[in-house]
Amino acid sequence: MEKIRTDWTLDEVETCYRTPLFPLLFRAQEMHKKFHTPLEIQVCSLISVKTGGCPEDCKYCAQSSRYQTSVKPEAMLSLDQVKERAMQAKDRGVTRVCLGAAWKKVRDGAAFDSVLEMISSLSKEGLEVCCCLGNLNTSQAQKLKNAGLYAYNHNLDTSRAFYPEIITTRTYDERLDTLDIARKADLSVCCGGILGLGESQEDRISFLHTLSTMEKHPDSVPINLLLRVPGTPLADQKPLDFWEMLRSVATARILMPGSFVRLSAGRLGLNLEQQALCFLAGANSLWLGDTLLTVANPTVDQDAYMFELFGLKKKSSHGSN
Repeated sequence: MEKIRTDWTLDEVETCYRTPLFPLLFRAQEMHKKFHTPLEIQVCSLISVKTGGCPEDCKYCAQSSRYQTSVKPEAMLSLDQVKERAMQAKDRGVTRVCLGAAWKKVRDGAAFDSVLEMISSLSKEGLEVCCCLGNLNTSQAQKLKNAGLYAYNHNLDTSRAFYPEIITTRTYDERLDTLDIARKADLSVCCGGILGLGESQEDRISFLHTLSTMEKHPDSVPINLLLRVPGTPLADQKPLDFWEMLRSVATARILMPGSFVRLSAGRLGLNLEQQALCFLAGANSLWLGDTLLTVANPTVDQDAYMFELFGLKKKSSHGSN
């Protein structure tokens, strides 16, 4: 099997990204077939256990308390509510459930203890459990691991250079530190970003370079398309050209061949032909469910039709391989 590199130069990433489209897709397909089972898709589900009221100023986010959006703060879900939603997802073929909370950072206390209880309960049901809870410290990471957490999600969002244009309440290095803490706790890392924030092509190249030169590549790389939420500063942002997204997916597959490349938020805005091209470019993971946190996603029936049309099959969990 071809060696997985973590020593890519920025020039190499740029050359890859700017490769003519057909050779780029061909190379991405080659790498995908070497490291993954063709047509096999990791199916995940996202549950918002604490919605709204986030103190951060991420310019794309409907859950920020700084913007007037349709999302209002809600009480934390109970264990029974989370378990019911997770088991419904499992019945649909989902193998990974991600629990998201609109927090800047994890705080020790009753809310965190509730999340630990959720993780323990869901992991005992044979699900891979992932969390997206914001910054965390070493002790908290170990508690998550001990509870049965499989993966921790913490996105970089964009390039280091463009990041301050989107977020000022948390630094890029804080994000990298949290990823390092998660890795040291022996948690699988899920880390990606959002395309279409107004970043340049050079920013997308830099972002992919940062991910692909980590000491160990993220297990999962979510690729999100900006959803222009009314009330947020990016509500009127010009939509990203689809071909830029396709290049990003293909480049991610080539640079990080062993990772899952996940089609994430914004998939509802892609037609079947565009999604097919993304799968050809090496995407092999997606979110299943009508809603992702607070935004729309293709319906379960729409995805069932797509899987049948493309001949895709759902991947079993890590414990069932």
